[in-house]
Amino acid sequence: MRFWLFGSLLMFMSVQAKALDFAAMDKTAQGFSNIKTIHIAHNGQVVWAKAYNKADINAVANIKSASKSLMSAIVGMTIDRGVIEGVDQPIVSLLSKQLPNNPDPRLKDITVGHLLSMQAGLERTSGRNYGRWVVSDDWVKTALSWPFVDAVGGDMQYSTGNTHLLSAIVMQQSGQHTYLLANQWLQGSGVSIQSWEMSPKGIPMGGNQVGMTPASLLAFGELYRRGGVTESGKRLLSKEWITQSWTPRTQSRFHEGEYGYGWFIQTFAGVQGYYGWGYGGQMIYVLPELALTVAITSEETLPSGRTGYRDSLHDMLSNDIVPVISAAQ
Repeated sequence: MRFWLFGSLLMFMSVQAKALDFAAMDKTAQGFSNIKTIHIAHNGQVVWAKAYNKADINAVANIKSASKSLMSAIVGMTIDRGVIEGVDQPIVSLLSKQLPNNPDPRLKDITVGHLLSMQAGLERTSGRNYGRWVVSDDWVKTALSWPFVDAVGGDMQYSTGNTHLLSAIVMQQSGQHTYLLANQWLQGSGVSIQSWEMSPKGIPMGGNQVGMTPASLLAFGELYRRGGVTESGKRLLSKEWITQSWTPRTQSRFHEGEYGYGWFIQTFAGVQGYYGWGYGGQMIYVLPELALTVAITSEETLPSGRTGYRDSLHDMLSNDIVPVISAAQ
């Protein structure tokens, strides 16, 4: 995929406008006071890229929890390369030095897969618990020391602590920094991580606080849409891992849609889709059936779930984007 400078991209889009009319979507987007950018790729070409509300289309965005999808990809690449055995590997064998004093015996039942699907059973470090987790001096040990609120493999307990544990596992097993390793392995994809908040122990958070440009977020979705290969055909991630990641395993009690390994799963206008969602409305949508990828960034300090904004973005995809792409198929 060619990511053009904004001026050149506008000229490119003017050629595409005859075939793909996003006027309705553009009008809908202009009604959102907190939206920043929308990027759309169809059949491997960028067909829309626009900033709203005086945002800079090239500015680095904090993609918030959309980085949980990114962390899943990193784990998949780690497994592909034999650094981690697989999703069934118990985490106590990987984090033995970071276990709390007198660890709960149920910790031995948690696998890498449970962390990816948010089924570890431990009390969430997200939501109302987030603040007291991030002020601790060891995010790994703190997350592992919190009480169990469900059985291992039970209901979804959405928790950034889970993806932080995955980040710690990747660092420990590879001997390299998660942030640098990801950029190394993702070379050639158009994906570049500009920043990643770290714990007091120097471990990237994992499922939050990642900085990348909107174009880079779109490129990440395109990597999945192409089945794990770059535009030039170089394989970076196995197709099997993408299939595993997009297999429903649980469901959040907070909203519609199932969850796999770091990806939400939902239909949009009757078309199967997969998406990563970050606080404020940082979205990456992939609809393989339509060869469609959509990246959206928004104001990162405003909620998007309880306000209905996330659902409004879903509706914009269903009502204003999918029909346009479907008509062009």
